[in-house]
Amino acid sequence: MSRAKLDSIRAAGPAILPSLLQCDFGDLRTEIEKLNVAGTRVLHLDVMDGHFVPNLTYGMPIVEGLRRHTDMPLDVHLMISDPVTYAQPMVDAGADMLTFHVEAVEDSVEVAGKIRDMGVGVGVAINPDTDFAKLDCCLDSVDMVLVMSVNAGFGGQKFNPVSLDRLRSLKERKPDLLLEIDGGIKAETIGEARAAGCDLFVVGSAIFGQHDYETAINELTQAMHGSPPSAGDQS
Repeated sequence: MSRAKLDSIRAAGPAILPSLLQCDFGDLRTEIEKLNVAGTRVLHLDVMDGHFVPNLTYGMPIVEGLRRHTDMPLDVHLMISDPVTYAQPMVDAGADMLTFHVEAVEDSVEVAGKIRDMGVGVGVAINPDTDFAKLDCCLDSVDMVLVMSVNAGFGGQKFNPVSLDRLRSLKERKPDLLLEIDGGIKAETIGEARAAGCDLFVVGSAIFGQHDYETAINELTQAMHGSPPSAGDQS
C-alpha cells in the first residue's frame, strides 16, 4: 500500500475537514456529493469504542462504505483503547491516515511504527488535560499531531485555548509536522488556530448544522484566513 494519500493531505492544507460523525448516515452518498461540491478535499472520521471514550460510533463498514463513494483521503481518528488491533482492518477498509491517542498506549513510538508499516499516514492525538511532554518521545515517529481542543468523546465542551499554545510550540519545534485541531472549531475560533500554525481543522456542527455546506465551508475558510465573510456569502 502506498502513502501517496499522505501527500494529498499535506497538499490540501490549510484545509477544513468535515467530521462525518454528524452527517446523515442514512444517505452517505448524498452527503459525500454535497461535501465534494462544497470543495472538501479530506474527510475526517471519528471512531469511538465506548471504552477509551464513553461514546460508541462506527467501525470498518462505514469506512469501507465511504471508500466506495469517494477518492478523497480518509483521516481516521481512533478514539479507542487498542488502536493496533484495529489498525490493519481500518487500512484494509480504506483509511489513509490513522491517528491514535497518546493516552491509550504504553509505547507511542512502537504503535506509530506498526501503523507506518501498514503503509498509511500516522497521527498521534493528545487531550487538553494530558501532560504535553507525553508527546516528546514520538514526534519523530509520526506525520501529524492532532491537538484536541476539547476532551475526546465528550460533547458540549468549550474550546480550550491551551490548544493554541500547544500548536505554537509544535510549529516552532517541528515546522514540517502536520498539525490538526479538533473540538469547538467554528468561525470564532478557526482564525486563532490557523494563526497558531494549524494546518487541518476538523469541523462538525459548523458544517452539518447548516443548510448549505458550501456557504458554511466558504465562511469558515474566510475566517480561517482572518477575513469576515462577504455580503454575498452570508445566509
